[in-house]
Amino acid sequence: MKSRDVPRATIGRIPAYLKYLKALPPGVQSISAPIIAKELGLGEVQVRKDLNAVSGAGKPKIGYDAAALIKSLEAFLGRENGGAVIVGAGKLGRALLDYGGFAEYGLSLLAAFDNRLQQEEKSETGKSIFPMELFGSFCEANNVKIGIIAVPAAAAQSVCDRLVQNHIKAIWNFAPCVLNAPDGVAVQYENMALSLAHLKAQIKNSKQII
Repeated sequence: MKSRDVPRATIGRIPAYLKYLKALPPGVQSISAPIIAKELGLGEVQVRKDLNAVSGAGKPKIGYDAAALIKSLEAFLGRENGGAVIVGAGKLGRALLDYGGFAEYGLSLLAAFDNRLQQEEKSETGKSIFPMELFGSFCEANNVKIGIIAVPAAAAQSVCDRLVQNHIKAIWNFAPCVLNAPDGVAVQYENMALSLAHLKAQIKNSKQII
């Protein structure tokens, strides 16, 4: 099934399904939609629609083959996401590059790039960090589809333009600014300061209620 046939909301729930399925005990061979729905706090009908859209329908009275379902979800996420690269190899960029949890969601962080480098370096986990001059050739050779921006706000737009020029269709932006990206390029903003402000507001509100 082509990714454009799968609703965006469904795509957003696939990682949660995959994480739950991978946490099942080794002896579990099949799993039903009602059980998945109950464990994840979702509606049974929604779960069936989501899984059917990605992997096909389960078997009556049996459900889904757990191993086959995991394989289908991993294949879907792999096709949807492709490889990812990070631009900006400061503390944040390097922390993202070495974070191992992305693989659980079918996302492969291939390398990082930084314009301050003159030659390749290695992160703490041994991943490559390249000079920006190698960015275009690397993206072409590795079918990169996601670009992660981890640079200061002043440089973020130029990085965004560079990503678009190299046919990257999805951008995860950690810089505190709004990007100007063309139609057809998805942009996800990650404002950590705003998230912290929300938490602080929740603490304040909870004290007022008490």
